[in-house]
Amino acid sequence: MSFWSARRVMVTGGAGFLGSHLVAKLKQRGCQDIFVPRSKDYDLVSAEGIARAYDDSQPDLVIHLAAVVGGIGANMAQPGRFFYDNLMMGAQLMEQARLRGVAKFVALGTICAYPKFTPVPFHEDDLWNGYPEETNAPYGLAKKMLLVQSQAYRQQYGFNSIFLLPVNLYGPGDNFNPDTSHVIPALIKKCFDAMEAGQDHIEVWGTGKATREFLYVEDAAEGIILAAERYDKSDPVNLGCDFEISIKDLVELIVKLTGFPGEIRWDPSKPDGQPRRRLSVERAKKEFGFTAKVGFEQGLKETIEWYRARRGQ
Repeated sequence: MSFWSARRVMVTGGAGFLGSHLVAKLKQRGCQDIFVPRSKDYDLVSAEGIARAYDDSQPDLVIHLAAVVGGIGANMAQPGRFFYDNLMMGAQLMEQARLRGVAKFVALGTICAYPKFTPVPFHEDDLWNGYPEETNAPYGLAKKMLLVQSQAYRQQYGFNSIFLLPVNLYGPGDNFNPDTSHVIPALIKKCFDAMEAGQDHIEVWGTGKATREFLYVEDAAEGIILAAERYDKSDPVNLGCDFEISIKDLVELIVKLTGFPGEIRWDPSKPDGQPRRRLSVERAKKEFGFTAKVGFEQGLKETIEWYRARRGQ
């Protein structure tokens, strides 16, 4: 409690999916002074917007969650925007934090930063052993530059910044917009839409063979807060739950839990994305005591019920 009670904290992306859960946890821990720069008021891609956000918040600690994100389709449609906006946000936010004497900067990377064919489970030391999966490489590399910046700034300036690599997140409050959503909310919405329209099947991209790991959003928020409290090195740290499920099994589970009675039709002409994803979670456990708590099926049920309750509102 005492760690947060006297600190002024800026959380970029604090009104978003992960950010809203993280801000709630900060308040539970006694943080009284939390500043969330909203995109309508502060353009964090521009130097002017970033300067105003710092002027208005005067933070001791920054947690940078804001990002331009989306699924495979969105990444393929807007690779230039995903690269530029994420790079400019991260690089300028950290530079201004350094210039203004911010005590600590917590940067969020992405699982998409890992090479396409990383040995499973993904260890942090494998980050540079190849090029990321092509469909989201611009986004992954833009976020990965925060790690380079973090390590360079610690070496030259003694600046305290850390870099965390969360796996795919899911949970209540997720983004269900079909143009930008990730796989779990997209599939949940697809099942409900099909049931509402009386359709006898849903179509799913790819072959179903790819695997993914999913971290419940509450667990992710807890991991970030523990790292902010206890971790002060520039070595990157994974945030995951050491769990892997094929997209085929994921779709079948979501179909079961939503109650969709129809057929699943696969479209193998569409990309699968990275072949496999599962993180090594040993470093997070060792360095700041983080272990994911919420089981996947339980988290999925809570996500589906949250969406069911709000659908059509």
